[in-house]
Amino acid sequence: MIKFLYQKGLKPILFKFHPDVVHEVFVDLGERMQTNFFFKKFLQGVYGAPLGTKTITVDGVEYSGPVLLAAGFDYNGRLGPALWNIGFAGEEVGSVTARKCAGNPPPNTTRLIQSKSIQVFKGLKNDGVDSVIERLKSLNTPKNFVTGVSIARTNDQQSSDVNEGIEDYFYSFKRLNEEEVGDYYTINISCPNAFGGEDFARPELLEKLLMRLKEIECKRPVYIKMPINKPWSEFKLLLDVIHGLGFQGVVIGNLNKNYEEVDFKEELPPGEFRGGLSGRPCQKRSNELIRKTKEYCPDLTIIGCGGVLEVKDAMEKMQLGASLVQLISGMIFNGPHLIGEINKSFYEDNRHK
Repeated sequence: MIKFLYQKGLKPILFKFHPDVVHEVFVDLGERMQTNFFFKKFLQGVYGAPLGTKTITVDGVEYSGPVLLAAGFDYNGRLGPALWNIGFAGEEVGSVTARKCAGNPPPNTTRLIQSKSIQVFKGLKNDGVDSVIERLKSLNTPKNFVTGVSIARTNDQQSSDVNEGIEDYFYSFKRLNEEEVGDYYTINISCPNAFGGEDFARPELLEKLLMRLKEIECKRPVYIKMPINKPWSEFKLLLDVIHGLGFQGVVIGNLNKNYEEVDFKEELPPGEFRGGLSGRPCQKRSNELIRKTKEYCPDLTIIGCGGVLEVKDAMEKMQLGASLVQLISGMIFNGPHLIGEINKSFYEDNRHK
């Protein structure tokens, strides 16, 4: 019933408005209402949350389910309690940067409805790491809800220099560890919207960055958010660096930058192809890299992200080697009930093992 109401009732209305507007309205509404007792009970009743007993332990962190909200939606860390109430076991806040980022000029997102994708051009919009830290400390987030924090370099001219970029990452990582905010951290080296591009998706520069971050004592798992457009021969060189330096794992992966892989190219907006593509265009590349990474570095933790639009997509990523999955587009195109459906399928699958 909930699925029907979303697909036939709410979704057609929401899709009449620009996705930037819908996003801001939902974040504002969620933030204001998430502590309201009746609103919480309504969401929990509709979506079957909270999930209850913790069932998964990944790198020492306990999760009540396999589904996390991917970075890029709640980039300022405003929605933890609301997300818990619709069935998410956690979220990845951010990406956050050392300094506040205004982001790229709008529009920042464009729906490609037939292609089940969103063109994303946000430009790392966020309030800066110190503001996000204070907000996360003030939120009354349920203790079973896992908060990861994605870290990127500030999207400006200053941080486009490699050394300045490294210090930008270093500052954010240092502050989060000092304040003990976040249950895990993700180093985002693959954002398509950054001023300086993807310098750190090169093995020699990635090593330089990660060596600098290792100077900070960190008691939490650290993952690297991976690009999905690199050939395997280059991708595995990045894995060699990550594995060799003792980091816990990878998030596979980020947005697809190849616009030729959109199913319905007539949906693409005219002009320059900016940013990257979420959803279905990421699915095949992400899955193949998850499979190869699991075979190549079986002891690296993998968080699967990209193209989780249905229950079977999440289950496939976990069967290929992912311990957890992240999504955004699936929630938008198919509705928040998708989270509960994945949780149910995961529990039933594990019950019979």
